[in-house]
Amino acid sequence: MNTTTDAKDYSPGLEGVIAGESALCQVDEGEHGLRYRGYAVSELAERSTFEEVAYLLLFGELPSRKELADFAARLHVEWPLSGPVEAFIGVTPPSAHAMDILRTGVSLLGMTDRDATDEGVSAPLGREGASVGSHDANLRKAVRLIAQIPTIIANAHRLAHAKRHVQPREELTFSENLLYLLTDRHGDEKARLMARVLDVSLILYAEHEFNASTFAARVTASTMTDLHGAITSAIAALKGPLHGGANEAVAKMLLEIKNRDRAERWVRDALASKRRVMGFGHRVLRHGDARSEIIQRHAEALSASCGDRRWYDIAKIVDRIMREEKGLYPNLDFYTAVAYVVMGIPRDLYTPVFVCSRIAGWCAHVIEQQDHNRLIRPRALYTGPEPRDYVTVNERG
Repeated sequence: MNTTTDAKDYSPGLEGVIAGESALCQVDEGEHGLRYRGYAVSELAERSTFEEVAYLLLFGELPSRKELADFAARLHVEWPLSGPVEAFIGVTPPSAHAMDILRTGVSLLGMTDRDATDEGVSAPLGREGASVGSHDANLRKAVRLIAQIPTIIANAHRLAHAKRHVQPREELTFSENLLYLLTDRHGDEKARLMARVLDVSLILYAEHEFNASTFAARVTASTMTDLHGAITSAIAALKGPLHGGANEAVAKMLLEIKNRDRAERWVRDALASKRRVMGFGHRVLRHGDARSEIIQRHAEALSASCGDRRWYDIAKIVDRIMREEKGLYPNLDFYTAVAYVVMGIPRDLYTPVFVCSRIAGWCAHVIEQQDHNRLIRPRALYTGPEPRDYVTVNERG
């Protein structure tokens, strides 16, 4: 029964529904492709850096040379965590899920952020205490989050695995530091090549319109809560296996296959037994993901340069069979997993590394939502019982 909404307006999972406006990202399978603020992501991936892309998403324009230098310097200054966050990491059990640590760590950062008490923009109806950070304060919070999330991930992982604590190095770029914090690699040609491919992956992951975690952040932000609260919502959504974790699953598959001689039989057995082969298909991009083609080239080049083509060769066989048998194309996660395996990034950190990238897009969305806010409040299609009369408990027997 439905008396309040029209069933013809219902789309399960909001598929195909235009749920808002955004100037951040254009997702198009046609001639325009994927663009950040009007710039083709293919061009950004080949010619830009993650720092530039993060600046673009947050501030709306590519930075000047000085603006970029100042932004990179600010990121380095903001790497250290507050005492309470470090203390929290110190008491987390070694078995704690990295995404749980990250979610709770970001929430705690919100309480200790020096802009936490910014008066900002009062919420409607003048409710006492109902306020959110100003636009400028939210930008400052965003920059700090971009810097501090890698620190949370690295510090927690190193503590759980009894590895020595390391500090970001001032001479390294964002991606070089991230690689160093997660793998100890830096300073040689192989590390430089790995950091460049990692940088490309961060650029490609940085933003993708109204995906589940981004939409969760915008729904939360539309209540005019604080930026850290909205980002906590996004991280919680990303932890779900239907949204995050695909590149981890791809890496697990590659390691299970072990070598190229086993690849074809493994995939065909998986298909015959109706097991899902991870890293293929996309909710929006039905005819292939241009980002996958970009990262594939870099994964192949990195594999060759590092003298370790095993994982790429396995992936190519899996890719070929999935195209032939299912008509499915690899998504961004598929060949990114190959690159991350070659880099030696711990597999349980693949989704947190995604957060290191997508945090730029999430923060930009939260700021955009609150700058032009309308509370997000959709309707539901009622599927419950017909109207019923109340019967007292004594009469019910």
